[in-house]
Amino acid sequence: MQTMVYGPALQAIGAFDGGTITEQKPIAFSGEGSAIKRVGPLFYWAWAKSAVEGRIPLHPHQAFEIMTYVISGQAQHGDTLGTRSTVGPGGVQLMQTGSGVSHEERFIGPDMEGFQIWFEPHIDKALQMKPTYNQYEHEQFPEQSGDGYLKKTIIGGDSPVSITVDAQMWDVIVDAGKEYRHPATGGRALTALAIRGGGTWLEGEGEGRTSTPFKPRDFIVARADDDHEITIKAGEEEPLRLILIDVPPAVDYPLYPKR
Repeated sequence: MQTMVYGPALQAIGAFDGGTITEQKPIAFSGEGSAIKRVGPLFYWAWAKSAVEGRIPLHPHQAFEIMTYVISGQAQHGDTLGTRSTVGPGGVQLMQTGSGVSHEERFIGPDMEGFQIWFEPHIDKALQMKPTYNQYEHEQFPEQSGDGYLKKTIIGGDSPVSITVDAQMWDVIVDAGKEYRHPATGGRALTALAIRGGGTWLEGEGEGRTSTPFKPRDFIVARADDDHEITIKAGEEEPLRLILIDVPPAVDYPLYPKR
C-alpha cells in the first residue's frame, strides 16, 4: 500500500464573503494550488470555517453530487427548486445537481465548521437527470463504538445517504492513545483528513509493519494493492478525529479534465 501525507502547505486555501468564511482545501479546483487534484471521482473537498456568519450568494451547478457535512454551527441552504432548510451539527445537505440548479448558502456560528465535498458521476448521464435536494439529521446516521473509538457512517452501509458515485465516508473519533482498525480494499483509495489531533497510520504486521505519522490538518491518501486492515493510532495527548472517504482511484467513465 502506498501512503502519502500532505500537510496544510500542500493544500489550497480559499475564502468567501470578504474572508468571513475561510477554507482549507485538501482537493481544490484547477489553479488553486493543492497538490492533489482529485482522487478518482472525489473531485473537490473544502474544510470551511466561519466564526459568526458568512454567506455565499446564489450560483449554479450541474451534474456533480455535492455534500455539505456540518461539524459545528449551522448550514442554511436555499435553491431554485424552492428549498429553504437549515441543518445543525452532524447533519448533511446533499444536492444531486443533475441538469442544473442554483443555490445559496449561509454558514452560521458561533464557530461554524463543516465540509463541502463534490463527487463526480458520469457527467453525460447526470445531465439527463432532474436535480434533487435531500437533508439528513445527525440522528439518522448509524454509529458503531468500540474500545476507544466511535465511527459514524455517512455514506455506504446503513447510511440513509444515497449517491450514484461509488464512494463510502465515515467520521471517526479515537480516544488519546487508542487504536482504530479500518478495512482497506485492494484496488481502492482511502483518503483521510485529520481535523482534530494527530497520530500514526500503521500498515502490516510484525517486522514488515510500516508507520506513517501525521499531524492535525494533514491529508492522507492511501492506495491499497490488496485487502487488509489499517491501524490508526491516536497520539497520547489528545483525541483524534478523522474524516475518511473511500473511492476507486479510477472509474469506467470519462472524468472532467483537471489541470
